[in-house]
Amino acid sequence: MSLVVKRYRCTHSASCACLKGHVREDAMYLVFKHMNWNPKMIAILSSVCKWFDEFAKRVLWKEFCNARAPKMMKDLHSDGSHIVDGNWKALGKLLIYCAGCPSGDLFSNIHDPVPGHFVYRTRFSRTLGKSLLAPQCRSDALYVSESCEHLDQGEEGDLGLFRGIFKSFAASKMKKMLIERQANFHPNKMCPYCKTKLWNLMQADMIPSSAAVRLGAEDGSVEYYVCLNGHILGSCILIPISDSEDTKED
Repeated sequence: MSLVVKRYRCTHSASCACLKGHVREDAMYLVFKHMNWNPKMIAILSSVCKWFDEFAKRVLWKEFCNARAPKMMKDLHSDGSHIVDGNWKALGKLLIYCAGCPSGDLFSNIHDPVPGHFVYRTRFSRTLGKSLLAPQCRSDALYVSESCEHLDQGEEGDLGLFRGIFKSFAASKMKKMLIERQANFHPNKMCPYCKTKLWNLMQADMIPSSAAVRLGAEDGSVEYYVCLNGHILGSCILIPISDSEDTKED
């Protein structure tokens, strides 16, 4: 008995060009491989119709993630939890999308970067991940995929933002502590990557003092959230760089 291949149908109107048929998946795969899994083009393709969106979620975003962060992908799957399967688009967005961008467009910051977003040398520590975990949760694996700086943000000064993902969040000590402490969800914001609810770690008193040091941030300015799927996003007010440090960079 042969297996029945699942078909993805376009939900557009009768005038939609997709009703004339779609390009074969293997051909689409080769085209995007040639483009090195360009995220802007994947996002554009996904908006054409449901068939293309499903193909992008199943194949193209997965290949994009494997191409951009192969070591992280291998580690996330090493314990058999398959944390990423079925949610490749969310992870792809996590790797490249800055939540501090004023526009809600998925990839607006690729061609229209926020003023001050790109800096000569980041003040964030490369060992940031562990410093964001409470002492009781240091055995959890947290990957900070990106951190960036938005300079000259008015009275607030320089704003730092970071984002990442937990490995096996469902079985992590962090999630267990959040439930035990009856942490509140953010009243209106959702995870920008997977659209699920966000726990407020500041409200749960689970942000260690070491986080501000590793972030180069003012004391008490660090806040971050973790969603039900283990995505994290946070921000802080960065300590101004001294005149002596400016001179060294010059």
